[in-house]
Amino acid sequence: MNPVFVYLILTIAAALEAGGDAIVRKGLHTPGPARVGIFAIGAAVLFAYGLTVNSPPWDFGKLLGVYVTLFFVIAQLVNLIFFGARPDLPIYLGGVLIVAGGLVITFWRPS
Repeated sequence: MNPVFVYLILTIAAALEAGGDAIVRKGLHTPGPARVGIFAIGAAVLFAYGLTVNSPPWDFGKLLGVYVTLFFVIAQLVNLIFFGARPDLPIYLGGVLIVAGGLVITFWRPS
């Protein structure tokens, strides 16, 4: 499978997962009957994530490190855009380690 296509699918899946989590979080802090609708939307988005990440015929275990890296980056963007939370130094330092791990998994080809 074309690596660009794989990264595109994983990026979409990470956006759906982070977005679905953010929607559910919003629902937790929404009073009244609107809460149920928000939870339903969050559940639908998380279901779409599950379909997106599990439909392609790949060994997900091999791509997990790359996915975790993409999820981390997108989750930080969602946190900033939807909740106004800026990453602090521990998040940046941990993020560097996560991204470094994703690069190792992506590019290191054992002999």
